[in-house]
Amino acid sequence: MRVDDLDTPVPVIDLDRVEHNLTKMQAYCDRHGLALRPHIKTHKLPQFALRQIELGAVGITCQKISEAMVMAEAGCTDILLTYPIVGAAKVSPLAELAGKTKLTVALDNVVALDTVAAAAAEAGVEIGILVEFDSGDGRCGVQAPDEVLTLARRAAGNGLTRFRGLMTYPRGPRTVPFVTETRALLDGAGIAVETVSVGGTPGCWDTHELPGVTELRVGTYIYHDRATVGAGVATLEECAVHVHATVVSRPTADRAVLDCGSKTLSSDRVAPSVGEGYGLILDYPDAVIVRVNEEHAVVDLSKSEAKPQIGDRVMILPNHVCVVTNLHDRMAITRNGEVVGDWPVPARGCTR
Repeated sequence: MRVDDLDTPVPVIDLDRVEHNLTKMQAYCDRHGLALRPHIKTHKLPQFALRQIELGAVGITCQKISEAMVMAEAGCTDILLTYPIVGAAKVSPLAELAGKTKLTVALDNVVALDTVAAAAAEAGVEIGILVEFDSGDGRCGVQAPDEVLTLARRAAGNGLTRFRGLMTYPRGPRTVPFVTETRALLDGAGIAVETVSVGGTPGCWDTHELPGVTELRVGTYIYHDRATVGAGVATLEECAVHVHATVVSRPTADRAVLDCGSKTLSSDRVAPSVGEGYGLILDYPDAVIVRVNEEHAVVDLSKSEAKPQIGDRVMILPNHVCVVTNLHDRMAITRNGEVVGDWPVPARGCTR
């Protein structure tokens, strides 16, 4: 079967481009002595997680316990959870996960640390701790090095968890000064910092220029998307996932409607400097997807010299591919234009 034989709308993965992206990133990390710990939130596929590890990744990154469980049961033996785990309801699921894989959890507060310690006690295994710091994004993360020291001492003193280092996302302007100051403070207290983990595909290729950073967490790099191309870290030829859609209506000369909407493409936008609309239509780059309803994508053709007709197929580069993955139960798998598989996405919808 050729890609053009698939029913639409359908997300399609190009295996050759995936392999190119995986090997390119692993080679970069190997060249600069960085540990690579890919984030599976982009692909949510155990096949790709295991391939990343086979190529040299030290382990994987997950956000939620449920998606980490999918990966652990598939054979991933070293997992970092980069999300604060808080509350009694999380203890038993986290303990079950800790019994299946070497586990590290990132956190920024005592409540989360005590939750992890309770899970470690229930599982009867040690769980590693990374303290997340805010390097400028203004999301999660401690604000000062002395907060790291407090959490590190508590982690080391409960007999259930072990302080392993620092984490931030995305790496911001405060990364290097925060790491430098914190290392000095912890060294003075006799506490070792094994890992300094930073994340984010945008800007990934200069991670080696950040003194003190030991680990890179990237997710989108496996597929890339309109945003990473716009950030200058990938080319259009390296983008490995596209949504194939069909023109189902041409109500006016300058308007087309596609059979995909927010349930297919998501409603994520890109920065105005990158482009307009809800995805880039590769064959009609001057056309703009100006609106998405659940099942409709409305396209403005007024600036496009070429205009697709009813029944024509188009190929769309998503703005944010991670969300597209989570919207679909299955992904078509291709090589050299031939459909070679139809893979379920086991870790989609894992929000707890």
